[in-house]
Amino acid sequence: MATHLFGGAQSTLTPHSHAAADVANLFWVMMGVAFGGLALIVGMLVWSRVRRGSRVSERATWLVVVGMGVVFPLAIVSALFVVSDALLINVTDAPAAGTTALTVDAIGHDWYWEFRYPGTGSSSGAVTADEMHMPVDTPVNLVATTADVIHSFWVPELNRKIDTIPGQRNRIELDANAVGVYRGQCAEFCGIQHAHMSMVVVVQTKAAFATWLRNEEAPARAPATAVEREGESTFSTAGCASCHAIRGTSASGYVGPDLTHLGSRSWLAGLVLRNTPPNLARWISEPQQIKPGNEMPDLTLSPAQLHGLVAYLESLK
Repeated sequence: MATHLFGGAQSTLTPHSHAAADVANLFWVMMGVAFGGLALIVGMLVWSRVRRGSRVSERATWLVVVGMGVVFPLAIVSALFVVSDALLINVTDAPAAGTTALTVDAIGHDWYWEFRYPGTGSSSGAVTADEMHMPVDTPVNLVATTADVIHSFWVPELNRKIDTIPGQRNRIELDANAVGVYRGQCAEFCGIQHAHMSMVVVVQTKAAFATWLRNEEAPARAPATAVEREGESTFSTAGCASCHAIRGTSASGYVGPDLTHLGSRSWLAGLVLRNTPPNLARWISEPQQIKPGNEMPDLTLSPAQLHGLVAYLESLK
């Protein structure tokens, strides 16, 4: 089981899908060709140096300059282009229409990732942030868009990068052959907090994913305690509802992440903080100190208001 979280591996050389394996294999082929070519050139230069002054040396020098310096690189680069473009793109590209059982919309924001699961029937679909869930051994049609600038969605262990471009819907297939948690990253500079625009892809058994999706599709549960009810009131009156949505309530903001099931998430602020009550309190009271430039203001809540708000949000499982 992969457990590559915040401080873990994020490498194309530890693939957990067929597409990522093809990317890793291409890397090793290119490295082998590069080191082989380097060894050949160095060898001929050494041989030319040893035989310097002779006609053999002059011929070797021209062979190195023309053959190894021009002809050989052009031939190798052309061959690698054909392999990477004509072959690799085909196996890492978007799935054909109707070939995947699950579609997930990945929307890039400054600076977090929003994931939407289109609902069926009476369900409006699940919405989460910075944590995408998917079933193991199941191809997923990932549709990448952006709410603002160009971002790039990249989970190295699952597939190649795909850009989110204003006005476009780019698609890629994600699948994983092992249950686990895989870290991803925005790979296109998008502003001051680009480095803190990460996400995780949680790969679950099919039964566990179905349970998770049913829970995420449901509206938020009503607060159960007096403290949680006070927190819900603070959420509505302190300005939180103007930026965030909580399905099942009157809060329908869209500037920040959907918080309907915030308490079930493991991370906050693009994987900057673990989702714990103390960290959530810090994030609410010091957003610009933790992630400068983000759109969340300091609400200057009283300690009692902050305590109730954290209790309410953490109850949203």
